[in-house]
Amino acid sequence: MDGSVYLAYDYPLLGAFWTMLWIFLWILWFVLLFRIIVDIFRDDAMSGWAKAGWLVLVIVLPFVGVLVYVLARGKGMGKRETEHVRAQQTAFESYVRDTAKGAGGTSEVDQLAKLSEIRARGDISDEEFRRAKEKILH
Repeated sequence: MDGSVYLAYDYPLLGAFWTMLWIFLWILWFVLLFRIIVDIFRDDAMSGWAKAGWLVLVIVLPFVGVLVYVLARGKGMGKRETEHVRAQQTAFESYVRDTAKGAGGTSEVDQLAKLSEIRARGDISDEEFRRAKEKILH
């Protein structure tokens, strides 16, 4: 054993630090590996054969494959991730917008505003307004 290993055994706190560092690096490595695998499948510009080639390289020679992939396609990874997040945000906003609308294409707020206008004109009584409002809100 070399001197740094003896040093880690002489000081238990240093040994714990080195263990935590190695665990952190392994977790970081697996996160990077899985992000690259997801990016390989997410890229629509790559052909099926190119995806298969990158996947084989990343799985068979993981350290070399990941290093080469990050060097060759790392900039595109960020762009694809950004596009994916934007698409998710757009889909979420569209879902919220569609859900907020009522069955007739108007929201509850619009229906209540129209109901208030009708009551203000005197076309319905306060009791009819209350029942209609409960029906809209429930």
